Amino acid sequence: MTTKLKANQHIYFIGIGGISMSGLAEILANRGYRISGTDIRQTPVTRHLESLGITVHIGHQAENITDEISLVVYTAAIQPDNPELQAAKAKGIPLMERGQLLGQIMAEYPHSVAVAGTHGKTTTTSMVSEILLAAEKDPTITVGGILPTIHSNLKIGHSSYFVAEACEYFDSFLRFHPFVGVILNLESDHLDYFKTLENIRRSFHKFAQQIPEEGMLILNQAIENTAELTEALSCPFETFGLEDGADWQAKNIVHETDGTNTFDVYYKDNFFGSIHLNVPGDHNIANALASVAAAHFLGISPEDCQKGLRHFSGTDRRFQRKGEKNGITVIDDYAHHPTEIRAALAAAKKIQHHATWCVFQPHTYSRTKFLFEEFAEAFGDADEIIIADIYAARETDDGTVSASDLAQRIAKTGKSARYVGDFAAIVQYLNTHCQVGDLLMTVGAGDVYKIGENFLHS
Repeated sequence: MTTKLKANQHIYFIGIGGISMSGLAEILANRGYRISGTDIRQTPVTRHLESLGITVHIGHQAENITDEISLVVYTAAIQPDNPELQAAKAKGIPLMERGQLLGQIMAEYPHSVAVAGTHGKTTTTSMVSEILLAAEKDPTITVGGILPTIHSNLKIGHSSYFVAEACEYFDSFLRFHPFVGVILNLESDHLDYFKTLENIRRSFHKFAQQIPEEGMLILNQAIENTAELTEALSCPFETFGLEDGADWQAKNIVHETDGTNTFDVYYKDNFFGSIHLNVPGDHNIANALASVAAAHFLGISPEDCQKGLRHFSGTDRRFQRKGEKNGITVIDDYAHHPTEIRAALAAAKKIQHHATWCVFQPHTYSRTKFLFEEFAEAFGDADEIIIADIYAARETDDGTVSASDLAQRIAKTGKSARYVGDFAAIVQYLNTHCQVGDLLMTVGAGDVYKIGENFLHS
């Protein structure tokens, strides 16, 4: 039986400090629900939630689950032996997975947009949000990073528009029935759950089938065998891409030396408008096309699309310029998949500089193991590569793969690569070897950004 939200509930979030969970908690608190939760450490996010009157416990403890709690929300990252999850089950308190809650909230908005894909979800969700803000549509926004325009990962609007990321992990996005669904790309990832690319493709097809017949699917033309993904859909679909044949196409692309992009958008071979984009890379041009296609279906004008994208300056940890020291520019990027690494380094190559330094922190043992060979070949546009210890996240080390293994394998491709596991040692190495005019990139989904910050302040 599907759990449903009810009025006057006390809702408890396990992992409330997560970027998505915190947003959902704040939305429900704004609606008058009593909200509490827990996280493993205090952060600016948890302090913000506490400022709203939300009780946040630090540390997962069974005694935090009290009898007055009427619903417990958890994420796919929460392990079955989590003491709070176990306590909720023992007390018979209803449980709801994060994706189910987001799906229920999204269903209340007639003009919902869900952005899916292996890469680029946060950036594209932010781009769509900027366009709707420029059009003064007052959207509700929940995004997987800090969007500078709203100074948060969340904006609670008062209209029919809702914009959110749609994560495929554990099939979470199959809880959604968006008015507009976007599929940016589709590659092997989260193989600890999906096992095969075929299973991933099957899941994305099911996501597309969730869109109602009056809605729209926006699909990257570059995805292999798009016909398989669009088979038996009740809704229409449009494609986007940089090559001929896409419904939405970018032409006359100009990459400026400062990393900005200018290009013309054509819709079904008709000129739609010229876009100036303040973030680098062809992958971001594709993301912008997807956002324009989604906005156009929602009735947004070309002028507001142009205005919104011109205002977009990136999101936290997405090719984020952190600063400069001794003529060395530091950029941080969330890339944690081989394709994302290649895209980030290709974007960096278009910025005028000397050598490119890439400090990469692999994210999870399973991803590193499953995509080991792909990672080894992903650093072609870097001149110097440093591999930090693997960020375990939800996993434990089984001894089958290490950061040192990856560094050695990258070196076999002919690249200058080395393993330096300790952050302090990495900063020391960078201080000794980086030269004026170099570009330093910290890359990964863990806490690798601290290396760049420590370098700037050392």
